[in-house]
Amino acid sequence: MEEISELQEKLGLSVARNRLNNWVAISVSLISVFMAVTKVKDDNIVQAMLQTKSDAVDTWNEYQSKKIKHHLAELGLNQVKALQVAYGKGNAELSFQQNSYQAGIARYQKEEETLSQKARKFEKQYDDLNFRDDQFDLSDAIFSITLAMLAITALTGKRKLPVLAWLFAGFGLLMGVAGLMGLALHPTALVRLLS
Repeated sequence: MEEISELQEKLGLSVARNRLNNWVAISVSLISVFMAVTKVKDDNIVQAMLQTKSDAVDTWNEYQSKKIKHHLAELGLNQVKALQVAYGKGNAELSFQQNSYQAGIARYQKEEETLSQKARKFEKQYDDLNFRDDQFDLSDAIFSITLAMLAITALTGKRKLPVLAWLFAGFGLLMGVAGLMGLALHPTALVRLLS
């Protein structure tokens, strides 16, 4: 009789452990699928971030080029004014150059402002994309911790550990959904700590 009760006890533990491992397997599967979906979206956001940063840098370079041309036009205008003082204001060629430089300066000022606004817009777009990228990064990190906890659960059979793992998974899910839906959920302090 003792042998039968020992066997029943072992079978009971085996059934309970098997049930726990099934829950672990289902959890791992669901988390893996969600991580795969968010990884695709995160990669697309990173590509958009790279393109936006490249556009911002190109625009600022164009802005700098206009600033240099603007400065050169101002230098030219100053030289024309000096020549007019030396040779008299009635020189038609100097008057033409003066008007040309003044028109160039006005055009460069307008173009500089437009380029500056455009570059700032790219920088804002980059920051907005980075905000969402942080959400996906946090989701991935939390899910990685969750998967490690579930692996330990499968090895040890501890029943309290999956509850903690599922709490972590809930936070990872929340951050992933926030990234997918563009929600303004962002634990800035945690992001700064990990940056």
